Amino acid sequence: MRLWTIHPRYLDGPGLVALWREGLLAQQVLRGRTRGYRHHPQLLRFRSHAQSLGCIASYLLAVHGESVVRGYQFDATKIARSRAAVGLTETEGQLLCEWAHLMRKLRKRAPGLYRKLQKIGVPEPHPLFRIVPGGVRSWERAHAEARFNNRMKPPARG
Repeated sequence: MRLWTIHPRYLDGPGLVALWREGLLAQQVLRGRTRGYRHHPQLLRFRSHAQSLGCIASYLLAVHGESVVRGYQFDATKIARSRAAVGLTETEGQLLCEWAHLMRKLRKRAPGLYRKLQKIGVPEPHPLFRIVPGGVRSWERAHAEARFNNRMKPPARG
């Protein structure tokens, strides 16, 4: 599950479709209607909000908006009616970590889009998020893998 901090406009077609499906799954998890993914780290920032269902609904509305721009036919009736007027904060480090992750995916999956997006230094966030200074979140899988890989390296010789 990947609930991107970056704006959905940067995703290729398969990425946008996957985000829609994963967002709907996250909504089901937050409603308590599924057993899987209940403890998925990507849900921590939504769960931490008093109106978690409203937050994921607002998140999905922006994804749906991007789908409309592209001519997709995502079913907006699947989005919970609850809406959160407030946003969530996320760190610049998390935004940039996800950007690097997306760029690695696009280099293989959508080289034309990759070349177009390469010019962007700092991407626009998803409208739900307000970006604040800070590093990569501890729940980020790529961050955890980097910490693991660093532990596995032999000590430097001096």
